Amino acid sequence: MKEKLSGRFIVLDGPDGCGKSTQAELLVNWLSERGVTTSRFRDPGDTDIGEKIREILLNPEHLSMSTQTEVLLYMAARAQLWIEKIAPALQKGHCVVLDRWLSSTCAYQGWAGRFGMDKVIDIATDCLERIWPDVTIILDVDLKTAQQRLNRQLDRMESKSDGYHKKVRDGFLKLAGQREDFYIVDAGRKPETVHQDILQLISEVSFK
Repeated sequence: MKEKLSGRFIVLDGPDGCGKSTQAELLVNWLSERGVTTSRFRDPGDTDIGEKIREILLNPEHLSMSTQTEVLLYMAARAQLWIEKIAPALQKGHCVVLDRWLSSTCAYQGWAGRFGMDKVIDIATDCLERIWPDVTIILDVDLKTAQQRLNRQLDRMESKSDGYHKKVRDGFLKLAGQREDFYIVDAGRKPETVHQDILQLISEVSFK
């Protein structure tokens, strides 16, 4: 496993409330226990610039923010995260585990926000040295289950309408259906069960 996953880039993504952060933590702990040097990041964030952009994006006061602005801010934070953290970690042979990536902007702004997934990918191609990870795992969850899990004050993106979040889920599933390096895991179950499915998936996947 150490040889297989060294220098690999793994993303956990999905709708709000799908359990990405929990699963990322479980995965990193599991990898570390097996001697795999790992680096875990969140997108947007984990750089000084990225955290400031994250605050702007998620602040409920910024209700007038357009979808176009969201796309550009997310991409700016992502570009900084790649340069400062992800690329150096991969060069050192770390297994990078990331909470969200380009797939999120495709699903949220590209599909639900009607900006266009192809346009999002075009912008990413111009801004990022690498746009797709080795593996993207979409944690799929229905809207009702996701809402039950978000038992806290919601940020600006989480506060968008049920219709928007339904389209977000549809966007993730649509994107996953177009890419061979995307895998869907049913995240509506207990975290331990979801974790075991992720481990089985990673053990079975063949990296190119």
